[in-house]
Amino acid sequence: MTATEPAASDAIAAASPQPAPGATPPRTPLVARAAAELVGTAALVAIVVGSGIQATGLTEDVGLQLLANSTATVFGLGVLIALLGPVSGAHFNPAVTLAEWWTARRGGAGVDARELAVYVPSQVAGAIAGAILADAMFGEPLVKWSTHDRSAGNLLLGEVVATAGLILLIFGLARTDRLRFAPVAVASYIGAAYWFTSSTSFANPAVTIGRAFTDTFAGIAPGSVPAFIGMQLIGAVVGLALVAVIFLRGKTHAG
Repeated sequence: MTATEPAASDAIAAASPQPAPGATPPRTPLVARAAAELVGTAALVAIVVGSGIQATGLTEDVGLQLLANSTATVFGLGVLIALLGPVSGAHFNPAVTLAEWWTARRGGAGVDARELAVYVPSQVAGAIAGAILADAMFGEPLVKWSTHDRSAGNLLLGEVVATAGLILLIFGLARTDRLRFAPVAVASYIGAAYWFTSSTSFANPAVTIGRAFTDTFAGIAPGSVPAFIGMQLIGAVVGLALVAVIFLRGKTHAG
């Protein structure tokens, strides 16, 4: 390398357009973000449904089945967030997208109405595709409505708790500038919530819809879906309220 090479590269860099100091960096095109949300949600549901099918084929012990299902979900979700987070934020969840849109309306960072209208359908389509893909991989009927009724009141309460905790975690990390820990933190929370909530922590309207399309271990009867989604949305509101109270921003006083 000659002494002139660094100077030449510096000159080229100086001639290239540079963002203004403090300017928001260019965002990934919306089509790429939509694709990331669709593929990520599809992969997540394929992991949940596929590992459930695999577990029931390996053992009749329900505890071991749930352990296998939750373990696969933890690892899979962590990888998906790490991979696709830089592209779309790795929501994979309409409750998270809606919560982010709401905070953006109130002056925070997040998706706008146009992005919301693209993200949510992508997530739902991905969830349905993921369930069908999992069924196809294991030789199950591609679409068979689940007969797994989950309408009991205690399960609905579990969904409020699971979703509120998820929203509190994600937006709490954002408030404290620690979103870099999201792949581990969110995956760990979902893994724990599989066990400490009565509903096994769906905490996601798109995933709930997708899981109605498979009559396997992870399925949910279509008749149980509306109430589950309603409780998830309530949980999201509770989660945002907890974020506002727990991470209350202090005021600076002059003098």
